[in-house]
Order: sequence, then structure tokens, then C-alpha cells
Amino acid sequence: MNDNRNTIIAIVISAIILIGWQLYEARFAPPPPPVQETQAPAASVPAPGSAPVATGTAAPAPAAAPAPAPGAAVSLDAALAAPRVKIETPSLDGSIALKGARLDNLTLTKYREEVDPKSPPITLLSPPIGDGKGAYFAESGWVPAGSDIVVPNSDTLWTASGDKLTPTTPVTLTWDNGAGLVFKRVYEVDSDYMFTITDSMANGSDKPVTLKPFADISRWGEPVLLNYSILHEGPVGVLDGTLVDKGLFGSNMYKQMRTSDPLPESECGPSIKCNGREKDSHGGWLGFTDKYWAAVLVPDQSQTVHTRMFWNNAGGIDRYQTDWSGAAQAAAPGASVSVTSHVFAGAKVLALLDAYSQKLNIDKFHLMIDFGLFRIITLPLFEFLRFIHAHIANFGLAILIFTVCVRVVFFPIANRSYQSMAKMKKLQPEIKKLQARFADDRSKLNQEMMALYKREKANPVSGCLPLVIQIPVFFALYKVLFVTIEMRQAPFWGWIKDLSAPDPTTIFNLFGLIPWDPPLFLHIGAWPLIYGLTMFLQQKLNPTPPDPVQARMFTLLPFVFTFLFAKFPAGLVIYWSWSNCLSIGQQWLISRRLNRAR
Repeated sequence: MNDNRNTIIAIVISAIILIGWQLYEARFAPPPPPVQETQAPAASVPAPGSAPVATGTAAPAPAAAPAPAPGAAVSLDAALAAPRVKIETPSLDGSIALKGARLDNLTLTKYREEVDPKSPPITLLSPPIGDGKGAYFAESGWVPAGSDIVVPNSDTLWTASGDKLTPTTPVTLTWDNGAGLVFKRVYEVDSDYMFTITDSMANGSDKPVTLKPFADISRWGEPVLLNYSILHEGPVGVLDGTLVDKGLFGSNMYKQMRTSDPLPESECGPSIKCNGREKDSHGGWLGFTDKYWAAVLVPDQSQTVHTRMFWNNAGGIDRYQTDWSGAAQAAAPGASVSVTSHVFAGAKVLALLDAYSQKLNIDKFHLMIDFGLFRIITLPLFEFLRFIHAHIANFGLAILIFTVCVRVVFFPIANRSYQSMAKMKKLQPEIKKLQARFADDRSKLNQEMMALYKREKANPVSGCLPLVIQIPVFFALYKVLFVTIEMRQAPFWGWIKDLSAPDPTTIFNLFGLIPWDPPLFLHIGAWPLIYGLTMFLQQKLNPTPPDPVQARMFTLLPFVFTFLFAKFPAGLVIYWSWSNCLSIGQQWLISRRLNRAR
């Protein structure tokens, strides 16, 4: 039974580590830079909830704006030099294009590509340049109810009331269609990542006008993905109270969108192929999410809207879009209509998402962060870490304190387990005598060993408990370190500048003393070595497997796990190493107490 217990422990731990290593390798590989290709002509995609409008109208085409003629590629500098309204807040830098009134240029000033504070800031939204691949933008507007109504589109040049959008200075964009309709779009932004957009139309004509409001977020070309099912990337939303993510498209959401069911002609229009899904929702939100960043539409939460998440190929470019369209609004002559919605574009900070959820009554806004199917464990764990961090300004130290708290919670179970393991270690000489005595009678040997365990009140399988009870915590902490932006580039002490990344040092160049960068598989940092040492010391306090082959295998495990743990986030290795240290102290005290009792 003792042999079986040890084998089970080895298999379980090995499986966990191997799976985790594969998860890490799939996620932390540096993405290649986006490739700019030659210009290709673009086709248009219908506005939300509408079929293509008759020739001569100016209906919006939010998923694919007209592009320059073939061969006339546009550079980013040229695109940003066109008439624009600058965005300037404590968290954002960018601009709104007056042509089309698109929100298509946004960088996150508080976050950098690398740990180095001089590295470039994170770019979130980008305008269509070159062939358009890499474009990522948000827009809103109106869909006309009739072909004789001219509304703003992606070619419309708006007039701005000011040249800068800040938290204290909103900007109003105006356009007159020349037929009595005056359209206005008011942009407001807070000091973080929420834009408020109010679209209105004043009817100065002599006949009633009916329009439907819409908003969309479009992404041209498939972005570079980390590509693993533990992390959700792509379209996301909460519609009618239900989270729409992996259950919709699968692991590679963009690929799944391309191969999902076609939308009906009423959604795509004649001769236009659209794959995806559509759904009516009371309030809710939808958009695109990356690992740490997101761009999300938030319609009026008191209204029912029609939503779509779909793919279309226009001009040879895969285009992905999430959008909503509202109920038709009629304006009599001399009257006006308006609609207010929001766009979140920024970093997925949990406290900030919770604040927006309360302020704007947004349902389950925190689910923009992929806490996974076991969020019932992951989310409270992260909240507890945040609570500790609020009092101690170091997430690494917060992890150490969190580890102690976990050990305290599970202390009674672990204590009984370690007591039993200490007894098992003391019984090793007796077990060896029984093995020698009943070497040819396996049934009798098992019977005598069970009698010995019962007499000495030792449980041979209790040693599994400390490992088993920590498995949910292990995976939850891994998820927290991987998906929460609070952990991104969070330093510990010394050489650990990012708890969400592996230990950057390696013993094979003497931790940087030798000017040589070893191959990736030889990057064995200081913390993985500490983990391996603590595992080795812990083994010495455990009963030795009676089988010599199994004993040798266990002796090798610390070396094997040292290599495997080298690829885990440093925060997770610190947690496990510190947990091992606490276990060693607890086992040593129990063994010492038992020795005195004898």
C-alpha cells in the first residue's frame, strides 16, 4: 500500500508539472511582430442589423472602411497626420479621426511592452494602414430606415468643437448632410479607460426621419495569439446575463469564428458571407479581449439591443466584428433623437471593472478577466491577495503571507498527515523485517503490514493529503499569475522584476557572471534551484520507499522538477518553495516530538 501511495503521488505531481510546463510554453513565447503587406482593395460589410443600402446612399460600413486604391499604401504617420482630435488623459494617449469619427488610435501610457520603463507603451487601437491588417477600432452612428436618407459614414469629414479630448474637456463632432439633418457626436472620457459617446440627430427637414443607432468594434486580420484553452482571447461579452466566451467559439476564437455557422441574409446582406452569431440582449456588453487588454462596447443598460459577433472576408482580409444595434427612433420635423453608449478600451484592472460595473450598472463586467471555469476559487484567491497587497506594497511578499494563511487553514489536515508520515518513517525497520519474513507470501505480507499500521495508528495514504488539498490552490494561483494585470511586471526582491514571468537567471552562466546566454532549456534560475533543494530536504523527512527502484526514482524527482519549474512564473515557484519550507519545519517539529515521546 505504501508503494502504491508513493507511485500515485509521483504520477500526480509529474502530470501536474508536465501539463503546466506545456501551458507555459504555449503562452510565454514572444509573439512575432505584425507583418505589413501591400495594399489591397476593400469591400464593405453591412452596418449592424441592416442589409446593404441602395446605391447612392451614405450608409455606414463599420467593419470595413473604404481603403486607398491599390498600390497607394498609407503609412501610420500619414494616417495620424490626417485631421484628428487628440486624446490626452492620465491613462491614455491617442486620437480620434475626424474622417469617419473613429476611435482608432490609442496607447496605454501606464503600461509598457517590457519591464524596462523606457520601452514603448502598449498600443491598443490602430487605424487601417497599408492593406489594413492590424486595424483595430471602434465607431458608432446611425443606420437609415430608407434609401433616401443620407447618414454619416466612414468617409464623412466631421467638424470638431476642439482639438483635444481630456477628462475635463469633452469634444463635439458635427456634420450636416445638406438635406436638413444635422448629426452630432459628443465624446467624453474619464481619467481611466471609459469613453462616453452620445450620438444625436436634429431633423430640420420637412418630413419625419427614422434611424437605428449602432456601435461596433472591428479587428482586421487575426492578431498574434498565445493560443491555449486556459486563456480566452477574442470576442467576449455578457449577453442577457450569460458569459459568452469559450462556449461560443473554442480556444482559437478567431479561427472558430471563420468556421462557425453562416449568419442569415438579413444579417449579412445578399452575396455577402458572414459567419458568427447574433442575439438579442437586454443591456450587457461585448467586444474583444486579449490577455491583459480589452476593447468593449457597453450599450444603454436599460435597453434591449441586437448583438452580433461575426467574421467576414473583404478584400482578402479576415475581418472580425462585434456590434450592437438599437431600436428604431423616429424624429418628426423639428425634433431630434439621441442615444448614449460607452466604450471601454484599456487594461483589465479588476478594481476598475468593479467600479464601472457599479457606476454604470453593467452586468458581470469583471468577467472580462478570464478567471476560468473555477472562478469560484480563483476570484476569491485573487481578492485575498489584493487585500494583503493593499497593506504590503509587494505582491511577492503578499504571496508569502498568502502561503502562510493557506498553511494555517489546512494545518489540522496537514498536521495529522505529517504525524502519520513520521510514524511511517519510524516503522521502516519493522516493515523491512516483514518483507524479509513474508517475501514469498504477498497476501500474508499485506495482512501483517495492515495490522502493523492499525496497531501503531499510522495511515499509509495520509501523505497524499497535503498535496491533494493544495492542487486547487496551485492551479488557481497559476491562473491569477497568468491572467491578472496586477501581477504583470510586478516585482519581488532582487532579480525578480516580474512575478508573472519565469526566473530570468540561470545557473549555467553563474547567474550572469559569465557573458553567455544558454539555450532556453538550460535556463535554470535561482528560485527553481531553491525549490529543488526544498523538495530534496522534504524527501529526507519522508519515509523511504521500500522498493529500491522506486527509491531511486524519488531521489531523481527534485532534479527533474527543478528543470520543469524553471518554466513556471516566478511567483508560483516562490509560493511552492516557501510552502515546502513551511512543510519542512512542520515535519521536523513533529518528528522531533515523536522521538522525544519514544
